[in-house]
Amino acid sequence: MVDIATRVYNHKWKIDPIVRSLIDTDFYKLLMCQSVFRNKPDTTVTFSLINRSRAIRLAELVDEGELREQLDHIRTLGLSRGESTFLRGNTFYGKRAMFRPDFMEWFERLRLPPYHLEKRDGQYELTFEGRWPEVMLWEIPALAVLMELRSRAVLKDMGRFELQVLYARAMTKLWEKVERLRPVAGLRIADFGTRRRHSFLWQDWCVQAMIEGLGEAFVGTSNCLIAMRREVEAIGTNAHELPMVYAALADSDEELAAAPYRVLADWQEEHDGNLRIILPDTFGTPGFLARAPAWLASWTGVRIDSGDPVEGAETVIRWWQAQGEDPSTKLVIFSDGLDVDMILALHARFAGRVRVSFGWGTLLTNDFRGLVAGDGLAPFSLVCKAAAANGRPTVKLSDNPNKAMGPPDEVARYRRVFGVGAQVAREVVV
Repeated sequence: MVDIATRVYNHKWKIDPIVRSLIDTDFYKLLMCQSVFRNKPDTTVTFSLINRSRAIRLAELVDEGELREQLDHIRTLGLSRGESTFLRGNTFYGKRAMFRPDFMEWFERLRLPPYHLEKRDGQYELTFEGRWPEVMLWEIPALAVLMELRSRAVLKDMGRFELQVLYARAMTKLWEKVERLRPVAGLRIADFGTRRRHSFLWQDWCVQAMIEGLGEAFVGTSNCLIAMRREVEAIGTNAHELPMVYAALADSDEELAAAPYRVLADWQEEHDGNLRIILPDTFGTPGFLARAPAWLASWTGVRIDSGDPVEGAETVIRWWQAQGEDPSTKLVIFSDGLDVDMILALHARFAGRVRVSFGWGTLLTNDFRGLVAGDGLAPFSLVCKAAAANGRPTVKLSDNPNKAMGPPDEVARYRRVFGVGAQVAREVVV
């Protein structure tokens, strides 16, 4: 096992590129990339970095030269032979050869496209523009680089013993969480923490701790590289990016209203079983379910990623019941801002009523709250989203208006088209 503190002290991280592989990314990005490669390969998109935690002035913390060095390094990466063999030959979700030969041939030749970086008002404006299948793969590594460079900036002046104590405390903090989860019967939990992790080495340590501490209750990691190295399941399905871009491409209000379902129709042609998971909150869950075609009710489950998780799950359960489906056979994945207290409460409420699972993200792989003076390592909300498609702005409404994004006039239009009424704003922690 890597001595993280010693590595940090002796090398100041220089021997560790932040992103060391094109598969040091979330599994859902590769699944979505294959879908986009098949269905919308020539769509042009723009992705933009968005720091929701404006008090964290990244351009004043993170050196621009170091940031460019890391981003430039990512552009040199290609799939290794072993990584290609893993993706081509491994069994994912019970299916062998998940990735099609034509997609793999394209992916094996891929190098990520250029980026554009500027400083403005203490923040970095980082954008990526080009063909959708290429540009979308910047999202996770861009976030991982910014998060880890911020960690390095805070840690750079710490001494050897300070670092040893810091990581000992962080390990103890995580292990205490694992011990609280260990007695929970029927627990199913995965690591979803790549995008806002403290560092690659720390995420890898967290996964190893979950493997040892939780056994079969730990079902895998979203990180493909760690899944390959630690021989655990790669976990993931689809995300808001798909309906956001499909919606931006719509030529009328009628096409806009149909866009979220066109996404899932395309997805259904490629995937079955536990990959048929609905993410209903992009333009508001109640409206999505009210207009959902009957065939969606037979899908395996739903992921709850914004708003009140209890209310969201109860809404979905009522929808399944109205569609004549048995909720106890359905999978509900909670993935928004989870930590142990919420995991325990949600499991207690819904276990037995549905099949409950958890995607534990930032507060698994980046919970250094209270461990340094001024709380300078506390996680913050940084995202990288599709901002435009074929020159048209994208919109995300969410079940939490504090997560909404897009030009105000387009947000108003989407709220009208999707029938989104009053919403309760919730603090966006991570």
